[in-house]
Amino acid sequence: MHEFKLIKNYFSKIAKKNKSALNLNDDVFFDKRRGVVISVDTYNIGTHFLNFNSPDLVIKKILRSSISDLICKGVKPKFYFISGSGNKKTFTKNNLYKISKSLKSEQNKFNIVLCGGDTTFSNKLSFTITSMGYANKIIYRNKAKLNDDIYVTGNLGDSYLGLKILSNKVNIKKKDKLFFTDKYYKPELPLNLTKYLFKFANSSIDVSDGLIDDLSKMINNQNLSFNLFEKRIPVSNKLSNLIKNHRLKKINLISNGDDYQVLFTANVDKTRIIQNASKTSGIKITKIGKIVFGKDRSLIFDEKGKQIQAKSQGYIHQF
Repeated sequence: MHEFKLIKNYFSKIAKKNKSALNLNDDVFFDKRRGVVISVDTYNIGTHFLNFNSPDLVIKKILRSSISDLICKGVKPKFYFISGSGNKKTFTKNNLYKISKSLKSEQNKFNIVLCGGDTTFSNKLSFTITSMGYANKIIYRNKAKLNDDIYVTGNLGDSYLGLKILSNKVNIKKKDKLFFTDKYYKPELPLNLTKYLFKFANSSIDVSDGLIDDLSKMINNQNLSFNLFEKRIPVSNKLSNLIKNHRLKKINLISNGDDYQVLFTANVDKTRIIQNASKTSGIKITKIGKIVFGKDRSLIFDEKGKQIQAKSQGYIHQF
């Protein structure tokens, strides 16, 4: 069962009267009257992270991926709660020290504060993070407009290659390995974009499960589709060189998730405002496609205008 079907069949009805739940079809809970925005995420070993050999890096990754849900809504995260389930093998004194040190570093970097949580014994290691911020408005999913331009911040694909390296499925130069694994564990969140998003974004989501899958989620309840142009999708210089040198297919490297960049749509007349925001904030923002009419008509085009398909649409939560 797909996660959307699971939510629709068993949970949507009991949350229907709660407008702040946003029909359980967005990244966050938003209580407009109180100005509170909340996101909850769970991370399991073997699914969301490979192992716990580097607990300091794992905790950075899952905290950043959690607060990314707020950032893509135009909200600065302020507080977080963390719950962990583990045992004496995973929650050793050394590991707990590394986790604590990393969390302190992340708090300084993103100006957030730990407010509580829970710890339980379990043979399966997992963490749940609740992120919270204050805002009088957010940028929703399913508010894209026909003919909107599609934009994404930063670069895509580096994190996926980092995962492949950690899984021993890619063999490249040691220097490049460090670059890509660093991008996997420490995604660069476009935090400063929260100052500008409301000036131009009609709809938004973070790229967590994959560019194609997340873009589909952003418009899933609308009679709209998208056209993406492979050539425009931004990648780092290192990834671009690997694609050229090893004759890799770019589309298969940029649609696997874990990027945690902001994906949004905007009216065509917002181009200059977006360019200025990019320059002022120092955040790379790239136009990669267009919103088109009709459902189930989404297409991807290569640089010659030929229709192509990605090997993976992204991570699918299947039960």
